[in-house]
Amino acid sequence: MIPYTEFEANLGHVVDRIQAACQAAKRSQDSVQLLPVTKNHPLEAIEYAMRSGLFAVGENRVQEAGSKRVDANSSVFWELIGHLQSNKAKDAVEIFDRIQSVDSIKLINRLDRFAGEMGKCLPILLQCNTGEDPKKFGFKVEEMEAALEAAHAKENLEVQGFMTVAPLDDVPDSAKHAFVRLRELRDTLSGKFALELPELSMGMTDDLEEAISAGSTQIRIGTALYGARQYD
Repeated sequence: MIPYTEFEANLGHVVDRIQAACQAAKRSQDSVQLLPVTKNHPLEAIEYAMRSGLFAVGENRVQEAGSKRVDANSSVFWELIGHLQSNKAKDAVEIFDRIQSVDSIKLINRLDRFAGEMGKCLPILLQCNTGEDPKKFGFKVEEMEAALEAAHAKENLEVQGFMTVAPLDDVPDSAKHAFVRLRELRDTLSGKFALELPELSMGMTDDLEEAISAGSTQIRIGTALYGARQYD
């Protein structure tokens, strides 16, 4: 794990990039949240984030986050940003404060069921594969209206917005296209359902500028903050 001083310097660089991107897009820096991605990093990664005033973290795996949450003993807000298998939905509802990677009607139904059994209203984001990348998860664009309708009808779920991951390819502007498409989709469905869908979780280390230009409200950053991940 890198020392805190290095993390602090990295954070400064990321914040500078966010500020510059917001200025270029004529947006307030306060309109974009930085979510540190702590997956495959030790507990110190969470401690670093909180020490720097970042009180939410993103994790990809249910089991890893579950053990960390027990050991962390902190009030950090836990976000699931990785693919969630439906057979792990119950554990995810117990562990996470919000689930961003909701990508099937089956998962919507299971999350609602378990949230109801636990007596909680679970905030979620619907993941859409706006880049049409076959290697990425998410609803297809044409499926999002039905997905939003199904999720909004659930008593124990609160749809707060949408999430996407840009495709990894060499096509110019493919990330920008994916981000703009998600914002336009959000705007269309928000109006159609008369719903506020304020969150657009999109953008990572390599494409945060494009995401902010397109309207992202949350940037998910791991490598630029913590360096290379430590795999078992």
